[in-house]
Amino acid sequence: MQFSNGYGSQPHSWRMPGVNPTNATDFDAQVRYAQAAERGKIDFLFLPDGLGMDTDLSHQPSMFTLEPLLTLAAVARATSRIGLVTTASSTFNEPYNLARMFKTLDVMSHGRMGWNVVPTSDPTGAANFGKHPMQRQEKYERLHETVQIVQALWGSWGQDAWIHDAESGHFADASKIRPVNLKGRHVGSQGPLPIPPSEQGQPVIFQAGGGHSGLQVAGQYANGVIGATFTIEDARAQRTALRRAAQEAGRDPDEIKFFAGVMPALGATKRDAIDRRLQLGKDLLPSRVPYLAQMLRLPLSVTRLDTPLTEQELDAAQPSPADPRSGQALKVAREGWTIREILAHGVIDYHPTPVGTPEVVADHMQEWFEAGAADGFWVSVDVYEDGIDTFVDQVVPILQERGLFHTDYEGTTLRDHLGVREQYGLDPRLLAVSG
Repeated sequence: MQFSNGYGSQPHSWRMPGVNPTNATDFDAQVRYAQAAERGKIDFLFLPDGLGMDTDLSHQPSMFTLEPLLTLAAVARATSRIGLVTTASSTFNEPYNLARMFKTLDVMSHGRMGWNVVPTSDPTGAANFGKHPMQRQEKYERLHETVQIVQALWGSWGQDAWIHDAESGHFADASKIRPVNLKGRHVGSQGPLPIPPSEQGQPVIFQAGGGHSGLQVAGQYANGVIGATFTIEDARAQRTALRRAAQEAGRDPDEIKFFAGVMPALGATKRDAIDRRLQLGKDLLPSRVPYLAQMLRLPLSVTRLDTPLTEQELDAAQPSPADPRSGQALKVAREGWTIREILAHGVIDYHPTPVGTPEVVADHMQEWFEAGAADGFWVSVDVYEDGIDTFVDQVVPILQERGLFHTDYEGTTLRDHLGVREQYGLDPRLLAVSG
C-alpha cells in the first residue's frame, strides 16, 4: 500500500470531508492508517520520497511524507507485522549512514524494513545539498558502490557474534565483527557497523524506476520492484525482463517480485465512484483538458467540460502512441461520459484506475495477476481517512474468498511476506558473477 503525506494519493485528498487538514504533521494519523492496512494483512507499506519541493504548496500539499525513516520509526512501534519500505537516495547519502539507519529500523521493527534504492537526478534536490545533478553514468556507479558497501556493512556483525552472557561478562565475539574496508570511485567505508542482525538478518532491497540501468540494479540486488505500467502486455514484459535480469545476475528469478501500481476509485456504484473522483478533482480537472486533448489528438476546450465527445470527435480520435494511457482514455470517452467525467476516471493518473464497486477493483487485480502481469500490487488509496478501511473491508475479502490473497500473515518479517531467500551481507552469488 502506498503511504505518503498523511492524506492520500490524490492531490486534493486533504480537502475531503472528515479529513483533518493538518494530518501532514499528525503521526497519530499515520499510525492509525498503518494499523488499518495491517488489519487487512497488507504485506508492506511503501513510502516514496524526494529531496526537494515537488509541488506548488499554495493549494496542495507535497505528495511526500515528513522524513520517511522517522515516520516509519513511529509506525514500527505501533504495528507488529506489516512491512515498512521507503526510498532513500544513493546520491546524497553516505553508505555508513544508510546502513546504520536502515538496520536500526530493521532491528526496531523485528525484521520488517526494506530500502528502495534510487539515485537522485532532480536539480532541485541536488541544489539542497549545494550540488549539481550527477551525470547518469556517475550516479549509477555511485549507486552500485553504495548498495554493495551498505550490504557489506549490514553483514559486518557476524550472525552469531552476539553472546550477551551477563554471567560470564562476554558480550560479543569481537573476532566475528569485522571491518569491511571497501572503497570505490565515489564512496567508501571502513566499518564495521556495530548492529546485530534483525529477525530477517538485514533489510530487503527494493527498486522503482525503469530503463536499462534500473533493470540492472533490480536484477542484481532487488527482491521487490514497484512498476509503472498501464497494460497487461507491458506489465508482463516488464516482469519478464526483471526475472531475466535476476537470472543473468546469478539469482533465482522467483526472488524478484514485481508490483504493478493500481489506484482504485471505489464506490457503492460506478456513479458513486465517479462522483467521489469529481469531488477530489473539482479544481484540478479543468487544467487537465489540454493533456487529454493531446492523448486523443483532438482539439478540446475547457469551456465544454460537461459535454461528451461528439460522434465526429470519437470517429476522429486517435490514441497518442506517446502515452500508454491514451487507449484507456479513448475507451472511456466512447462510453459517453462528459469530458469532466472522463478525467474523473483517472485516465491521467500515474497507475491504472479501476472505477466502480469493490468487485471491479478485485476483477482488475485478478485479471492482471492471473495473466502473469504482476506478483502483487502497489495500491494507492485516494483518501486515507476512509479509503484504506474501504479497501480492507470490501476489496480484500473478495480477494480472500477467491483464494488470491492470504487471510493472515504467514510469517513475521518482510522476507517472509515476500517469500524470498535469506541474505546477510553481500550476495555471494553476485560476487561470483561479477568476479
